[in-house]
Amino acid sequence: MLFICYPKCGTCRKAEQWLAARGAAFEKRDIKEQNPTAAELKSWVDAGVPLKKLWNTSGMGYRALNLKERLPGMSESEQIELLASDGMLVKRPILVGDGFVLTGFREAEWAKALGI
Repeated sequence: MLFICYPKCGTCRKAEQWLAARGAAFEKRDIKEQNPTAAELKSWVDAGVPLKKLWNTSGMGYRALNLKERLPGMSESEQIELLASDGMLVKRPILVGDGFVLTGFREAEWAKALGI
């Protein structure tokens, strides 16, 4: 599995500890150092992740760019390109596994996806 996180984020640390406590094997990637590519983001949307679930709506960048107002007028490809330009715009943590992509940490949802 691929675990994409921001190390300074409390929710990301909690999710990582939760995975480790359950013996889950994962590759960890810092979203600020290596943000998701447009191709990755597009593949997640194509796999069924709603595009709006990929936005970090509580982030400073989201607010600074006035995205609440701008997103409705943007195409899917424009949104994906913008998300790919700055990892801090992307909701985190993200867990990518065989047949699933989870955004944000909701314990019950993660447990179900992992069969725990």
